[in-house]
Amino acid sequence: MKQLISVRAIIREDQKTLLLRRASGRQSILGKYELPGGRLDYGEQPEDALARYLKDDAGLVIQSAQLYDVLTYIDHDDRDIQYTFILYLVSLSANGNKVRVSQKYDQYAWKKLGDVRQEELTESAKLLLGISQQEVTTTEKNVLIENPTGTEDGNFDTTHLILYSDGGSRGNPGPSASGFVVMNQNQDVLHQGGMYLGITTNNQAEYHGVRLGLEKALEMGARTVDFRIDSLLVVNQLNGIYKIKNRELWPINERIKELTTQFEKVTFTHVRREFNQLADGMVNKILNAHEASEQKDTG
Repeated sequence: MKQLISVRAIIREDQKTLLLRRASGRQSILGKYELPGGRLDYGEQPEDALARYLKDDAGLVIQSAQLYDVLTYIDHDDRDIQYTFILYLVSLSANGNKVRVSQKYDQYAWKKLGDVRQEELTESAKLLLGISQQEVTTTEKNVLIENPTGTEDGNFDTTHLILYSDGGSRGNPGPSASGFVVMNQNQDVLHQGGMYLGITTNNQAEYHGVRLGLEKALEMGARTVDFRIDSLLVVNQLNGIYKIKNRELWPINERIKELTTQFEKVTFTHVRREFNQLADGMVNKILNAHEASEQKDTG
């Protein structure tokens, strides 16, 4: 698999983030917004590349750049390419903050994340921004929770779904649960659910979260599914980068493979843990409810 390294900048002003709209490049990114930056040249230092792209593509001068995160990403157009994104928080020089876009872009915008629609962004921008702003609460456990935030008639386009999934074990192995959240492209929460699994490991719980999410997406009639998971190991295993050595995961993995064949397209993308709080919250609610039930039964 080919690996490419790219730098990107998060530049904020008055709670808004700078985005540039592509005027050139492959069809899937034309007319979509992305974070400033680009690929490193051979032997180039990340900070030097970042300064070069901001100057050449946006006419901006960096005052300071703080390393924020390093993430991996499988290109959806060419699955033989794995990107490593080096993400920086950037502040601009007082005399160098007037945006002037290059021919690679046709427009720029300062946008609050809550105002950005998913379809406006490139796939990499979705990953790096990790847009997940909704807060959902529930008292249910061990069941799938139906339409918690839907409209009165429940009419949503479910042909393309975004799923966040998670799993956790208190003890590893220990009492475990899986959780998932289903969203549409507008980031409306359509469903959330999960299950108490008994005594398993963290990885088994992570995989069951994916399985449960796929089963729900299939039930909802989805044709394409974009999974977002905070376990890089699980993402790389599901994308075929790493082999699965734990035999206990094989049956779950085979079930996931069987489910993915029933969709037109399923992708697995890594996100930071703080951008997976809804699914993580489902896991903890289920485990907390189970512990409370156990204490009640033995009290």
